[in-house]
Amino acid sequence: MNSVIRIIHRWTSLLFSLVVASIFVGMAVTTLPDWYYYLPLPPLFVLIPTGIYMFFAPYFSGRQDTLPAAKGHA
Repeated sequence: MNSVIRIIHRWTSLLFSLVVASIFVGMAVTTLPDWYYYLPLPPLFVLIPTGIYMFFAPYFSGRQDTLPAAKGHA
């Protein structure tokens, strides 16, 4: 499940970046219709929950780190 979420997040972020870049290019070339500025919102609505999940997943996975230095023991 974790790998599927990572893949979805990765491809959605690529799509989001391309849409935002196209807006900047379009603004330099011509006047864009108002609806065009809303195109980044659907990918953003996917990126937010997947990013939050990936950020907090290590804290709730229950996996213990095996390195003593990571726990504060020298």
